[in-house]
Amino acid sequence: MNHQKLLLQQTVNHIHPLSEEDFEDFYTLFKPYTAKRKEVLTQAGSVEKYLYFVLEGLQRLYYLDEHHREATLVFSYQANFGGVLDSMMNQKPSRYYYETLSPSVFLRASYAQIEELLINKPAIEVLLRKGLTGVFSGILERLVELQCFSSEEKFQQLLRRSPHILQIVPHKYLANYIGIDPSNFSKLINSIKM
Repeated sequence: MNHQKLLLQQTVNHIHPLSEEDFEDFYTLFKPYTAKRKEVLTQAGSVEKYLYFVLEGLQRLYYLDEHHREATLVFSYQANFGGVLDSMMNQKPSRYYYETLSPSVFLRASYAQIEELLINKPAIEVLLRKGLTGVFSGILERLVELQCFSSEEKFQQLLRRSPHILQIVPHKYLANYIGIDPSNFSKLINSIKM
């Protein structure tokens, strides 16, 4: 089994194990795709067409308001699914951008093909539901952090969830994710015992 397929299967098994046949049917939907650094894969206002599986690289999902202020919402990196999931599942225009922060290698499947497979493969529908439930749980945790935690507590939570994040995400994006000015980020790092 090639490395890409194995990585996808390990991630799928962590969410909801599939039979060999169901996994093969799911895997055949995914095609290789590469993107350059700072490439916008999904624009606000467009409908997400793909489910991405990250093999290499770093991406972010962000919101841009009418004053051109950005809010980084989510990072994706190796062995994560990515894309604008609400737009894909609802087939409605996205309010968010999905962009690469580094050169990236993906496997990606079109939503139309996934939708077709869901009709005949209930286990894949369960996989998708469990995956989305996990995403929803993460969003609720993040809302609590945003409303109740100090910047230091938000940063500590982020490091607990993703201890390697400091090595892969540029600090200006981490500062944006936490909601502080980038100039204060180095003070925050120095104030926390790691």
